[in-house]
Amino acid sequence: MSTRGRTRALLGLMRPAHWIKNVFVLAGVVFAEDWTRPGMLLLAVSAFAAFCLAASAVYCVNDAMDVEADRAHPRKRTRPIASGEVSSYAAYALAAALGAGALTISLYAGPRLSACLAAYAAVNVLYSRILKSMVLIDVFCIASGFIIRLLAGTWGIGVEPSQWFILCTMNLSLFLGFSKRYAELMDGERPLAEKRAVLKSYSPEFLRMLLAITLSATLITYGLYTTSPRTLEVHGSTRLIYTLPIAMFGLFRYLYLVMEKGFGENTVADVPRDPALLAICALYVAAGVILLGL
Repeated sequence: MSTRGRTRALLGLMRPAHWIKNVFVLAGVVFAEDWTRPGMLLLAVSAFAAFCLAASAVYCVNDAMDVEADRAHPRKRTRPIASGEVSSYAAYALAAALGAGALTISLYAGPRLSACLAAYAAVNVLYSRILKSMVLIDVFCIASGFIIRLLAGTWGIGVEPSQWFILCTMNLSLFLGFSKRYAELMDGERPLAEKRAVLKSYSPEFLRMLLAITLSATLITYGLYTTSPRTLEVHGSTRLIYTLPIAMFGLFRYLYLVMEKGFGENTVADVPRDPALLAICALYVAAGVILLGL
């Protein structure tokens, strides 16, 4: 394989497109309006960079551990290790280098961020080895990754987190996690016996109920966040409540795509496929900037 081809394969193994998930690390500083504090923006960016490297390290390890299962999957068999472009040894070596880089960056921000990275790594190792086959716990592990990211960008760098915002993030993460399981379960390309083991413990009816519960909880906790005393103290306004209809429509749109169009298995890849979702995200950001800037 050429140097260019090997570099492309290693980048594919790192999945930089999934770094978008680490915006949760920056969310705390943005919503707390703490970016004006001296050095705070640099700390937040450092935390973001550390989690990007840590997430890529986790992907390397997971793909190396799941190589046989990936080779039997109609889409995952094209991944660098499953396709033979990258060896498992090389993947583990890359993971070690990325992990060392993430730890080095975290030391700049302090021990709290390092603790968040350690927790993130521990949850992912336990998930890959044991917890991914345990019903409900598997999705809570996925959701915990987003909570840890949020805490890394707040508590980890000295920003006070909003309790309602944390709860909203937890519920949103659970909604996306159960959406993923629903999409996997309803995927007609493979029989259930060839899918991940935990799907045998889920049923479409049960997952639809969980989707309804977590979607409702997400909207309720977001609404409470926008009107909380903490939000009023930070922003000097509760106008964020007017972004609730936009958030509601966006989540309803996503649920429609999950239930009717087979979306949900890979949110990072699915959202750009729907122009309406992209427009809703842009509208939400614009509305937030305008409302808080009034």
